[in-house]
Order: sequence, then structure tokens, then C-alpha cells
Amino acid sequence: MAVVGERSARKGRAGVDAAAAVGNAPARQPGQSAGGDPLDPPVIGARVKALREAASMSLRDLALRSGVSAPMLSQVERGETSPTLTVAARIAAGLDLRLSQLLRLDEGGTVTIVRASERRRGGNPRRGHGLEVLTAAAPGQRAELSRHTLARGGATGAADDPPMHEPGSRETALVERGRVVLVCDGQRYELAAGDCVTFDADLPHHFENPGRDEAAFLAILSAGLRRS
Repeated sequence: MAVVGERSARKGRAGVDAAAAVGNAPARQPGQSAGGDPLDPPVIGARVKALREAASMSLRDLALRSGVSAPMLSQVERGETSPTLTVAARIAAGLDLRLSQLLRLDEGGTVTIVRASERRRGGNPRRGHGLEVLTAAAPGQRAELSRHTLARGGATGAADDPPMHEPGSRETALVERGRVVLVCDGQRYELAAGDCVTFDADLPHHFENPGRDEAAFLAILSAGLRRS
């Protein structure tokens, strides 16, 4: 399912879910950024590891791309050493990120509000699909929440559409009203109001409305989460 800004954000999206691996970071103090000191070894180590794994890179792969040795990268990921800004910049480049993205300096604080009037809107009227992205289009976002409407017979895409999300992406959809069919990797799943489905969003998929009335659903996309 295509989402506004998906293609333009893809390059930097390998790390939008790294916070899932930063749970061992020190407790946040009043006035401190939600991610802690960006160069604190446990914080940056967990983040680099999550970013590397989300990009399906081995330590050797990242070493070749960044020019930082694999032993040094291993020490960084284990939180045994804090990289200098020069080394951190090389690691960021190896991950196709800016240094500010790696260190989460682009984030605007712990609270971000998107007013109803500020929502990004899109969809495909010819397919009877409308959407609103409810979350901010800002670096550091680790999930994207969108609301979709489907007219009678409408669809978010077609069976032959290629996957729109990066490897490891997961999506959860909650049907607000009407009937919705999820077509994922060639299989059809019928959903009614109140039903919730989670699936691998890196597979070909789309939603259809087989009912007579308009359907609506919410979708949360978590990009780059590793599947076990």
C-alpha cells in the first residue's frame, strides 16, 4: 500500500525503527532528549546495530561501506566504546544516513503534534481510495499512522503492484467501518469492522472494499523491523 512520501523517505528509513533496540539506554533525565546522549555508548551502539540489521547488512558489509573496521563496529554495537564524530559520520554514510539522522538530532523533541488541518492527503480517486497520513513527515519517526477510505468497489492498489515498503516492514490495520479484504502475497483475508490484522508489508499487498458502503481503516506502518 503506497503512502504519501514513501518513496522519498525510503533512503533514510532504514533506521526509523531503531528505538526498538535502544531499550537498554540510561533513564532519561528532565530536559534530556528521549534517546539520551546521542554519543552515549549503549545508545549509539544499539542504534547502529538496529540500523545495520534493518538494512540486512553484516558487520563486514558495513565495514566495507563505511571504512570503519569490523572489530571497531562490533565494539560500538556492544556499547564498549563511543565513536568519535568522525567515526560516527563514516558509520552514518555506510548506512546511507546523515550523521544527524544517526544521532537522532533531526528529531524535534519528545512530543510532535499534527493538527487535523496539517494532515498529508493522497490516494487514488480513480480507484476510490483516499488517505490521510496522521503522523509527521520528519526524520526519526519510527512508525507512520494513516487513515484510509475505500469507496464501494475501491482498492488501495492492484494485484500486480510491486511491494512498496522496505524489507522487514510490518503493517497493522484496524477496520473502522465497512468490510475490507486484504490481499497479501496472493492470499485473501476478509475483515469486518473491529477486526485488526498485522502482516509483512514488504510483500505485494493491497486492500479492497467488496461491500456496498464506504469502508475505512487505520494503518500503522513500522518500517525496517527485523523478522525473526
